[in-house]
Amino acid sequence: MAKKLRVGIIGTGGIAKSHAMAYMNQPDVEIVAAADIVPGKAEDFCDLGCIDDVNCYDDHLSMLNAETELDAVSVCTYNATHAECTIEALNRGINVLLEKPMCVTTEEAVAICRAEKASGKVLSVGFQPRFDANMQMIKRIVDSGTLGKVYYIQTGGGRRRGIPGETFIRKETAGIGALGDIGCYSLDMVLNAIGYPKPLTVSGYTSNFFGTSPKYNPRDDRVDFDVDDFAAAFVRLEGDITLDFRISWAMHLDTPGDTLIYGTDGALRIPSTDCWNGSVGGPMTLYHDIAGERTETIIPVIEDKNAGWNNLWDAKIRSFLDAIINKTESPIPSWQILINQAIIDGIAKSAEAGREIAIDIPEI
Repeated sequence: MAKKLRVGIIGTGGIAKSHAMAYMNQPDVEIVAAADIVPGKAEDFCDLGCIDDVNCYDDHLSMLNAETELDAVSVCTYNATHAECTIEALNRGINVLLEKPMCVTTEEAVAICRAEKASGKVLSVGFQPRFDANMQMIKRIVDSGTLGKVYYIQTGGGRRRGIPGETFIRKETAGIGALGDIGCYSLDMVLNAIGYPKPLTVSGYTSNFFGTSPKYNPRDDRVDFDVDDFAAAFVRLEGDITLDFRISWAMHLDTPGDTLIYGTDGALRIPSTDCWNGSVGGPMTLYHDIAGERTETIIPVIEDKNAGWNNLWDAKIRSFLDAIINKTESPIPSWQILINQAIIDGIAKSAEAGREIAIDIPEI
C-alpha cells in the first residue's frame, strides 16, 4: 500500500472545514497536524470534525518546526498572514494549497511566487469554481474563436445583503474586504477565459457605507469595520482589452449586473449569481450573426457530476494532490493569481490615491 500524504492545516476557521472534509474524502491522505493562534481552537476544530490522531499547535511555526515530514499544508488563515505562512512552508520544502485571495498586496504575491520558484514545490490557490463545467465552458467559448477578438468585459457580482464579520471586516486581519473575498472569483472567471493578460492601468473606487451603518449592519463588530464592502474599477489590459469591474457585500440591488464578454464576432452574457457558489446563474447567451442575421444562441447549464459546492472542493483538493504525486505543474498557476492579486491591490491603491495608477508586476 502506497504511503499516504501527510497534510497539515494552518488556520482552523470556517474555511478550514471545507479543506478538511475534502482531504478526508481522499483515500491517500491523512491530516496529521493543525495550528491556530487562538488557544484551543485547533483542538476544537479536530474534535468537531472527528479528525483523529492530529497534533495541534498554537501557531504555524510551532507546527512546521515539530512536523518535519509534512508533504503539504493548507493555509486557511486570515488574508494578512497568507504570505507569511505560505512562504515559510515553501521555504521548508512543503507543498502549499493557499486559500483565496492569494494575499493582500502585489509585493506579498511576488514574494510568494519567488518562494515557490526557489522551492520547486507545488503552490495552488483556492479557486474551486475553475473545476465547474459551466465555468470551463466560458473558456472553451473564448478559446474557440467564436467571439473573435475580445475587447471589452463587464464583470462583478455580489449580494444585496451579505456582510461577514470577525476577521473579514478589519484591515489588520483581512487587508481588503469584498474586493478580495469575492472579487477575486469574479476576476478569475473572466481573466482565466481570456488567458490572463497583464494589467496596465487601473482607476478604482471603494466604499463601506453599509458595513459601517447601524441601519444595515446591526452587528456589534461594525465599529471595527474598516475595509471595503463595495468596489468598482476600470482596468486596461494588454491586448487592448478593457475590464469594467464591480463587486459588493451589500447594496440596494439584487445584482450589479451579468458578466458580459464583448468580441468582434460575438458576445457572451453570463447570468450573475446571488452569491459566488462556484457556477453560473443560469443559461448563458451567445450573441452572434449567422448569414447576416442577428442570432442568439442559448447555452444550457451543464449538469455536471462535479457540480455542487462539496464536489468542487473535492476536485480542487484532488488536483492539488495529483500535482504533488505526479510532480506536475500546479492546477491553478501562481503567475495567474499574481495578476489577479495585482489588479485587486491596484484597485485599492487607486481608490486611496483618488486617481488612475499604473500596475507594475516585477519579474519572478
